[in-house]
Amino acid sequence: MSGEPIFADWEESWLERRAKVSPDAPALIHAGQVVDYRALAEEVACWATDIRAMQIRRGDVVAMLHGNAPEVAHLLWALRAIGAVLLPLNTRLTSDELVHQLRDGRARLLVHDAAFADTAEVVAERAGRIGRASTAGGRLRNLQMPRVEQVATQLDALALLYTSGTTGRPKGALLSAAALRASAVASEILLGADAGARWLACMPLFHVGGLSILVRSCLGGGCAIVHDRFDPHAVSAALDEQAVTGVSLVATMLGALLDARGPRPAPASLRCVLLGGGPTPAPMIERARALGYPVAPTYGLTEAASQVATRLPGDLRAPADGHMQPLPATRLRIVDEQGVVVPAGAPGEIQVCGPTLMSGYLGDADATRKVLAGGWLRTGDLGCLDAEGRLQVHDRRDDLIVSGGENVYPAEVEAVLCAHPGVSEAGVAARADDVLGARPVAWWVPGAGTDMPSDADLEAWCRARLASYKVPTAFQRIDALPRTSSGKLIRRQLPSL
Repeated sequence: MSGEPIFADWEESWLERRAKVSPDAPALIHAGQVVDYRALAEEVACWATDIRAMQIRRGDVVAMLHGNAPEVAHLLWALRAIGAVLLPLNTRLTSDELVHQLRDGRARLLVHDAAFADTAEVVAERAGRIGRASTAGGRLRNLQMPRVEQVATQLDALALLYTSGTTGRPKGALLSAAALRASAVASEILLGADAGARWLACMPLFHVGGLSILVRSCLGGGCAIVHDRFDPHAVSAALDEQAVTGVSLVATMLGALLDARGPRPAPASLRCVLLGGGPTPAPMIERARALGYPVAPTYGLTEAASQVATRLPGDLRAPADGHMQPLPATRLRIVDEQGVVVPAGAPGEIQVCGPTLMSGYLGDADATRKVLAGGWLRTGDLGCLDAEGRLQVHDRRDDLIVSGGENVYPAEVEAVLCAHPGVSEAGVAARADDVLGARPVAWWVPGAGTDMPSDADLEAWCRARLASYKVPTAFQRIDALPRTSSGKLIRRQLPSL
């Protein structure tokens, strides 16, 4: 490492510099193949040359419709070298949704793998005058590049990521290289920087959490172990066999992993299990801790380049989902409906300020001004800060249920239901009520290998643990809850089930 800091203030290409500092260190592992930083930098240089030959220039937007694979890293770092912008497309979107993001994002090129070739051809044609390139065989191949007058978009961003759309039509958040770097550096300072880190990427790389693993690994000199998708048995094997030091999961993934491993404890190499995507039931956290998993509940969002606040893995204080420490250089505050900062312990809207924030929403100045008023990101999420300035998240403001003048946080009710041995997942949403305005209603997924609870059983369980106005008025059993590709519960879809 030549005595150089793990995170240096590099002006040149991050990858080129990393290849000079630690050329033989593993950069990527995928399907048993190990690629070191020297080889990765050489491959990326070839990709950058090919992309320039397609008339892609600084500020142009290049979309990606691709499964988890090393080619995602190749494209990310090639665009970083050019100064172009990566637009990762959610592979679960419909054609209409993909076309909207291609048009709204002003993409000039769509890069795809063989699995999405047919979809890419259709959406590129519908979006109009967008080129296509395939990564089939591991190399970039130009399929179609329309001859169009060069439009200098000059977007100052490394990535353009569309929000998940849980509260309306997605908007494109512009994340600069500086914001993503600040997030990576702050995360490693908080959790502990280590040039030998091996971070397992089993969540989609088209999400900010997946991309952040690639950025953090390159800047810190660690290795990203890329899985095609989340498979609990494959993740379990990787934890045991590949000296994984960190992994990012959501609650449903953690539950599946614990079920797959049974009583086996976490391996000694594992130092952090980041839990994002919404609240994790306290019983699940305690179950993981009892087996030695260093769980670290975390709060983040696309507009802040992923992480905002994280509970340190060794923090065992109650509540299990509280005491989340803001990243270094990130400031948090809680405000009431009038925008007045509230005292410690009082609930309100979570607002974020710091170097990780997006520069704005592409093409939507009004929305940008509204959400970044005064330099503070208005998250729309509800929570509180304790006396130490640590965060506890309650819910999204849009999901809050006001019943007879009382606030009901769906996540709180869901956590109680998930603690029942017969319930594996739960979702709570509002149902209109003529007297109280709204009442909570629950949808739940049965647990495996347990007796099926009745509605009366679940109601009694909730009444013993919740105030009466928080107890759901109905319980509906379903096979699966609606979730985004990142695992977040889509509560607005529950009433239509």
